[in-house]
Amino acid sequence: MASLPTVAIVGGGIGGLFAANALIAHGVPVTVYEQTPSLGEIGAGVFVTPNAVRQLERVGLGPAVESYGARVGSHSSYYRHDGSFIAPVQVTDANGWNACFGMHRADFVTLLASKLPAGIVHTGHRAVGFEQNADVARVTFANGAVAEADVVVGADGIHSEMRPFVFPPSKPVFHGTISYRGLIPRERLPNWPMDRWQMWAGPSRHFLVFPVRHGAMVNYVGFMPTDEEMKESWSAPGDPAVLRREFEGWDPRIEELLKQVDKTFRWALYDREPLPGWSKGRLTLLGDSAHPMLPHLGQGANQSIEDGMALATILAQTDRSAVPAALLAYERLRRERVAEVQLGARKHGLRVDSATGDLAQRDAELAAHAEFRKALYTYDVVTHARAAAQALKP
Repeated sequence: MASLPTVAIVGGGIGGLFAANALIAHGVPVTVYEQTPSLGEIGAGVFVTPNAVRQLERVGLGPAVESYGARVGSHSSYYRHDGSFIAPVQVTDANGWNACFGMHRADFVTLLASKLPAGIVHTGHRAVGFEQNADVARVTFANGAVAEADVVVGADGIHSEMRPFVFPPSKPVFHGTISYRGLIPRERLPNWPMDRWQMWAGPSRHFLVFPVRHGAMVNYVGFMPTDEEMKESWSAPGDPAVLRREFEGWDPRIEELLKQVDKTFRWALYDREPLPGWSKGRLTLLGDSAHPMLPHLGQGANQSIEDGMALATILAQTDRSAVPAALLAYERLRRERVAEVQLGARKHGLRVDSATGDLAQRDAELAAHAEFRKALYTYDVVTHARAAAQALKP
């Protein structure tokens, strides 16, 4: 092989930073450009599942996940809004491997960034332009800097600056739901079990709780309907009193938890219809830039990690002259998978909000949902990416 391609990643969130780790693990030169002055994530918890943990272990981050995360186990459950048990939650893959962790988003960014060599990540670089020719791709930034690479990866989120260079802008789809989310220190809920993921499903709304930061904090999310189409944001302040009113009369465990909330954030739920294409020449998309999805399967970050490993696996077998074909192979591999997960997240959100009104049917579907999660968690993107890379060879 003549030479591996160089890669510039626009976006230093979970997807971009993991992709950089995966590329380096495969010997592919990479640089990351992040628009904020310093790396970090506003927000609360993220759920990391076996399909992603498998990839984190491959790049040497398994011990860090164990250290920063909070493993949840077999007591994870679905409940009705009054607290009565519905069904267990699937936390293992088909082989019985339990690797589900609650993680604070800031911790996740820290562990991904800390593994990267010095000089890989450049903060304070907001992308404002892109151009390419047959030989090179070029990103320009608001600070006047210019980056050239064989491959440019747009990993800059649902408001991606890179996506319009691949496909005309599309309007995000608002799903009539907002969530209130936040963190509560363990010492304020000393009796809360820190070994499980728990969801309460009720009329038109649901409530989720899982531990983060190795059990030092409880992450909660309350989902509820709204007519107000607010801006997509992780960090808009919410009113704890409104949150408490929305779940008044629910399981006493939730009411006790909500008494401890003195600060909360509102988050409007958007996704986008699946794009017909992610790649154009030497530019491709990854994570929320390509496939923003609702949080009801907890797969946004996990699918971006699958994206990064797929891209790294394919580019490691690609000569720099063959980049456009390799990016199309990456796109073909990932689009069908993430479209299935995007649709699955929409369906599951309706299910846990009891959209049909048939609670017996809802409970049966929640019990049966374990099989979907088992298949989701067992999938190994590397097997498929290696086959896609092999198919590119003459």
